[in-house]
Amino acid sequence: MLQVALSQFKTHPRRFVAITLAVLLAVAFLSATLMVNASTKASLKASIGQGYASADLVISPDFADGPLTAASAAKVATDSAVAQSYPQHSMHLQADVGGASLQASLRNLPGTTALEPAELLSGAWPANDNEVVVDAVTARKNALTAGDSVSLSDQSGVNQPGGNTAAPSVQATVSGIIAASSDPMSSGLAQFVGTAGAVEKLTTQDAGFGMITVKLKPGVSVAEAKASLAAAVEQPVDSILTADEKTTQDVAGFTGGQDQLTIVLLAFAAVALLVSALVVTNTFSVLVAQRTRELALLRCVGASRKQVRNSVIVEALIVGFFASVLGVLVATGTMALILTLLSHNPDFAFATLAVPPSAIVAGIVVGTLLTVLAALVPARAATAVAPLAALRPVDDASMHNRGGRIRLTLGVVLILGGGAGLVYGGLTANLLLALPAGAASFVGIILAATLFVPKLVALAGTLTRPAGVPGKMAAANAVRNPRRTTATASALLIGVTLVTMMMSGAATARHAFDTQLDGRYPVDITAQTYPGEPAISSARIAAAAALPGVAHIAALDLVGTVTAGDTQLPAYGISDVDASALLANPANRPTRTSAVLPKGIDSDSASLVAGAQTTTLTATPATTYDMFALVSLDAFGPLAAADPLHQQEVAPLWISVDPSLDTNALMDLRTSLASSLGVSEYLVSGAVLEKAMFNQVIDMMLLVVTGLLAVAVVIALIGVANTLSLSVLERTRENSLLRALGLTRGQLRGMLALEAVLIAGVAAIIGSTLGCVYGWLGAKAALGEFAEVTAVIPWGQIIAVVAVAAFAGLLASVVPAHRAAKLSPVEGLAMD
Repeated sequence: MLQVALSQFKTHPRRFVAITLAVLLAVAFLSATLMVNASTKASLKASIGQGYASADLVISPDFADGPLTAASAAKVATDSAVAQSYPQHSMHLQADVGGASLQASLRNLPGTTALEPAELLSGAWPANDNEVVVDAVTARKNALTAGDSVSLSDQSGVNQPGGNTAAPSVQATVSGIIAASSDPMSSGLAQFVGTAGAVEKLTTQDAGFGMITVKLKPGVSVAEAKASLAAAVEQPVDSILTADEKTTQDVAGFTGGQDQLTIVLLAFAAVALLVSALVVTNTFSVLVAQRTRELALLRCVGASRKQVRNSVIVEALIVGFFASVLGVLVATGTMALILTLLSHNPDFAFATLAVPPSAIVAGIVVGTLLTVLAALVPARAATAVAPLAALRPVDDASMHNRGGRIRLTLGVVLILGGGAGLVYGGLTANLLLALPAGAASFVGIILAATLFVPKLVALAGTLTRPAGVPGKMAAANAVRNPRRTTATASALLIGVTLVTMMMSGAATARHAFDTQLDGRYPVDITAQTYPGEPAISSARIAAAAALPGVAHIAALDLVGTVTAGDTQLPAYGISDVDASALLANPANRPTRTSAVLPKGIDSDSASLVAGAQTTTLTATPATTYDMFALVSLDAFGPLAAADPLHQQEVAPLWISVDPSLDTNALMDLRTSLASSLGVSEYLVSGAVLEKAMFNQVIDMMLLVVTGLLAVAVVIALIGVANTLSLSVLERTRENSLLRALGLTRGQLRGMLALEAVLIAGVAAIIGSTLGCVYGWLGAKAALGEFAEVTAVIPWGQIIAVVAVAAFAGLLASVVPAHRAAKLSPVEGLAMD
């Protein structure tokens, strides 16, 4: 029977193209996922380990007992196994460059360049305590060159209990530019390196050293050096490791010892594999049905059921193995191309390709097993009946055969049980219940799809009647084989459901976040200084008001304190004009006889103490959570500048912005505002900024997820094209007879195109409906505990998905329709 199986590849190779493509894409996805995991770890090693790549050993402190002390550093430096050592002290601080305030890191320069992790690109290393080098990225963004001045200050102890009232600072000159570190812990920070003396000037206490890297003397083994250093250091240490061992430990700590990204990607790979299995099963079912006479003849001439079944399985084994190998090669090539492109970007120069054996083995094994297992049911169908009975078509899964009854009953049970659990989990914000219940209900829908998919396709077929004979024939052909139609539609339904679920879930989550943020922040943007620092000057406020994108800006004034019940709050004043311009909700605007209290404080009246004056006001609740009361400046004047309350409270600056600004424009505006106002960026916050950041994350996640699920949709569309192709082969004589009776080539193409659009369109509509329901209930289950979740349906995106699916179905019909139309009626009628 091996020869029988091999003969199928020689005589009908095109029949196996769809299976090969479906398995290839699914295996490529799986292997690429495993390569992403390995490459991420390799890239993290290349980036995290950059700080001690040139060291032989790295000594790390046990932070429960404090950092490494100067005494320990001295012991290491004089140890007999050590040639050179570098006790490293790194700190976070604020850097003022021009008018901008940056979050930065500063570390001390080693005594020898052999242990310096950064490469000097231009200029010179610091020669005294008033010189620093800065990374190239910060220098480029802030137009820094050698000779420019920067101010470095340690804000960690300012206004903290027991801390200083003024931050220690150093005015330093840039002496050179170094390559930026690719360590993720330094991402987003301006990176400075100075002398040990410069670091000591900014240290408010004996901070010790975060680690010590060493170079060993020639001839000293790693084991001997570890033992010698462990005895020399007079304090507990966490580890003494080689650079590679330390990097591996840091990577494990950085990822938490878990591979969440890999788990997520594997979930999408599982979806692609499932859709691929449906395509493979459907294709082999059609192939077996087309070869019924051939298989029956083999049975008649002596072939056993086992031999016939094995011939189909061998076909699946060969196709699966071949497609899996191609899938692994495609995954490797794709990953290599992506990482090569990334490596040309200086920010991702550390990107490293890693192809673990698991990616190759798992891809080939899973792809081959998937194909063989998916072919088992069609293979059994080829041998489950007697040779003469095999000349009759196989019954569809319905309530009229035992297999159909079991499948449909199980599907209905899962739909009812899972649906009830999903609804309850969504309404009670129980994600742990809603997630498995939703998955169960979706599996039930796939199992019971035979009940409704053919009927819906038939119903949609009534819309094709105006197309005449081609439309009527397309509607009839689309449901001629209900099981095949259901399997084809189900593959596409899975992908569309998941895509629209993510779209509607993202839209619902975005609306919930926006509502929550609107309730937290009274205005678009708030800026302020630290308590005890000088207030932002009028000149700076005027400069900020002139920035493009700023609609209105106003500084609140401290008026006094408000007592409402047992709660005492600072009271800030805002003019009626500013309140109307900045506060969109009238409930948040004070009147001349009322005070607006933070949300959650239940009181009808409030007592305002402003200097020596006490006034009783009507209290109204705000819609926000700000922990201060708001009164009208038109009724109460600002508190005297000498009042001690000014040392404890900081009056915020409220800003409204142009609502048409996009995320990038808002982030740029935040930087410009911080620079104009002379404050750090993290002191500039507000609803629109957090909305922009949330929306940016949601949009990025949606883009990534949709891209990943697109693989499953492409595989499903391959299944649609394959079903039509095999259907064309199956109906060759019928189509030729129609041509002989007067059906034109254009009408034949139109018939097949309408058939594909019917199947793809119905699957897309069902999937979109299910996706919206799953997206809303999923968002409600995940976010319902801390936000009001209202269903939001992104109609534009949903309609686009349905239109794209229908158009893709139309494209899928092009090749089969062309093949059917170019065959002459005489040749077609002569074929058996």
